Amino acid sequence: MIQKFLIKNELSRKRWKVFKSSKSAMIASFFLLFFVLLTFFSPFVANSRPLILKYNDHYYFPIVKDYSADTFGITDSLDVNYRKLQLSPKDFTLWPLIQWDPYESNSTVDSYPSIPTHANYMGTDDRGRDVLTRLLYGFKYSITYAVAVWFISLSIGTILGGSMGFFGGKVDFIGQRFVEVLSTVPSFFLLIILVSIFAPSLWMLIFISCIFSWINISYYVRGEFLKNRNREFVEAARALGASNKSIIFKHILPNSLTPIITFAPFTIAGEIVGLAALDYLGFGLQVPTPSWGELLSQAQKNYTIAWWLALYPSLALFIVLTLLNLIGQGVRDAMDPNMI
Repeated sequence: MIQKFLIKNELSRKRWKVFKSSKSAMIASFFLLFFVLLTFFSPFVANSRPLILKYNDHYYFPIVKDYSADTFGITDSLDVNYRKLQLSPKDFTLWPLIQWDPYESNSTVDSYPSIPTHANYMGTDDRGRDVLTRLLYGFKYSITYAVAVWFISLSIGTILGGSMGFFGGKVDFIGQRFVEVLSTVPSFFLLIILVSIFAPSLWMLIFISCIFSWINISYYVRGEFLKNRNREFVEAARALGASNKSIIFKHILPNSLTPIITFAPFTIAGEIVGLAALDYLGFGLQVPTPSWGELLSQAQKNYTIAWWLALYPSLALFIVLTLLNLIGQGVRDAMDPNMI
C-alpha cells in the first residue's frame, strides 16, 4: 500500500514538473486564477457603495452591510445615495476602484450607449450601465456555469461510461444504444426549447446543459475501462479476492481519468462559449444579470455607433479562452507518458 502511494506520488511530482516547465501554461494559470479571484471579489472592486465610511465619528461598512437612510439623517428617501451624502471635513470615504454597480445607470450622460470616458472606462451599454463592471461581474456567472457543467457531466459520464466498460455484455449493449439515441438529438436546439419553457436561472441552465454534455465523456471513460479491465494489475486484484467496487475505484478509475483531465480546460472553455451563445440569442441568464453574451447582443444591435460593446466583451472572451487553451496544452503535456 505504501509502495503504491509512493509510486503515485512520484508520478504526480513528475507530471507537475512537466507542467511547471511550460512557462506559457504557468503564466496562463496565474492570470486565470487572478481573474477568478477578481470576479468573485468583484463587489470590493466595482460598487456604488464605499468600502469604508466615516460619518459623525462613526465607522460604517456599506460594502458588506445595508444601512437605513435614517442613519445618515436622510428623510426624503428610503435609499442611501453615498455619492451625494453630505460629509463634514472630519468624515471620509474609501471607494472601490470602480464606483459603479452592475445594475446602475450613469445619469450624467446624454444618451446610451455612451463612449468610454474617465467615468466609464469601457463606456456604457444601451441602458447606461458600466461595461467594465458588467464584464467583471459577468465572468463569475460564466466560470461558475462552465465548471459546474463540466464537473456534473464528468460525474455522470464517468458513472455511466465506467459501468458500461467494466461490466460489458448486456449492460454495455443497452447503454450504448441509449447513448447513441441521445447523441442523435440536436442538443443545442433542444436546450434552447427547454430554456424558453423554464425560467432560465443559472442553476436551471446548468441542469439543462448537463442532460447531454456527459455523452462525450462517457465514450472516453468507457473506452478506458474496456482497455484497463483486462490489464495485469486488475487480474492480480481479482486473484487476491478484491471486490468489484475495490477494483473499479482503486485500480481502474485512477488509471482511466487521463483523457478526462487532459480535456478539462478545453471543455470548460467550450462551456463558457456555450453560455455566451445562449445569452447572445436571448435564451441565457435572465435580464438584467451581467452577461458577456448579452453585451455582444447589444453590440450587434448598435454596431454602427457602439464599437466598444463589441470590442471589450470579445476581447474578454478571447483572453479567457486563450488562457484555458494554454493551460490545456500544459496539462496535455503533463499527462503524456512520453513527456515524463
